[in-house]
Amino acid sequence: MRNLAIIGAGNWGTALAIVLAPRFERVRLWVYEEELAARMAVTRENDLYFPGFTIPIEVGVTSQLHVALEGADVVVSVMPSHLVRGLYGQMLPFVEESMVFVSATKGLETGTLLRVSEVMRKVLRLRMDARIAVLSGPTFAREVAALQPTALVVASQDAGLAEEVQAAFSGPSFRVYANQDPIGVEIGGAIKNVVAIGAGVLYGLSLGHNPMAALITRGLAEMTRLAVAMGGKPLTLAGLAGLGDLVLTCHGELSRNRMVGIELARGRALDEIVGSMRMVAEGVKTTSAAVDLARLYGVEMPISQQMSEMLHSQVSPREAIRRLMDRSLKGE
Repeated sequence: MRNLAIIGAGNWGTALAIVLAPRFERVRLWVYEEELAARMAVTRENDLYFPGFTIPIEVGVTSQLHVALEGADVVVSVMPSHLVRGLYGQMLPFVEESMVFVSATKGLETGTLLRVSEVMRKVLRLRMDARIAVLSGPTFAREVAALQPTALVVASQDAGLAEEVQAAFSGPSFRVYANQDPIGVEIGGAIKNVVAIGAGVLYGLSLGHNPMAALITRGLAEMTRLAVAMGGKPLTLAGLAGLGDLVLTCHGELSRNRMVGIELARGRALDEIVGSMRMVAEGVKTTSAAVDLARLYGVEMPISQQMSEMLHSQVSPREAIRRLMDRSLKGE
């Protein structure tokens, strides 16, 4: 694995380009906006999505997919979940059977309820039986780009592939663990964003530390139930892609999903909040998919249900919390 293509230049894609540049002979970063790509090539800064960080000169910046993908051994896709199917369709003429694909997107495709790696596989199957891994874990892009110590996980049912990516990506500040449970890793990465909206609500309503601890604990139980029902492993959800990412996203001030919950609790409308954000808060779209998956697999997910009703059915943040507390009593 010598040549890397990163498809998507939001904050996470740009951070990955910065931290992985020393690990590859060549890195190319694909940027959707042609004007932004031209500026980045000159200034070496992503002033739109990730200002304040220098992109290494070794990273080639382009707005043309065929240029980004040419000669790539590894393709890391870092785009919002609702764009994955369309972008992979555009990439299809330029991919090669020798390529390895790594999804760094945390979310679910609404409507189909597919995990992101499943969407990728369906599109790529038109040309090849693709080798796919997923990258997830507790990561804020700004800390990764600042080369602060970070641990995350790469998962594939192909243990050899997970270990290949682990070896290629790991470095002094970027420790990657190999995992064979992509279902658990992807479900953890998707559902933690839904729970983080609830964490933001608790913070915005100034409800204290007790309910936050309860939300994280019961949110983890909810994530685990769904992942196991779908074929994942409970231990995966106790690891970096589950509990680790959940704690970070619920407590971290850089969390976009937490910020959505805070602003909702303060009385702002969802459309206004989302419209003011430059980057996507995946949890907003994932809530509906989470509720649909819970129904499909017969799994109880009350936090996801209340977050969905708060976002889409005019239930107030305070009422959503009241409903969670008033549920029938159960054993833990």
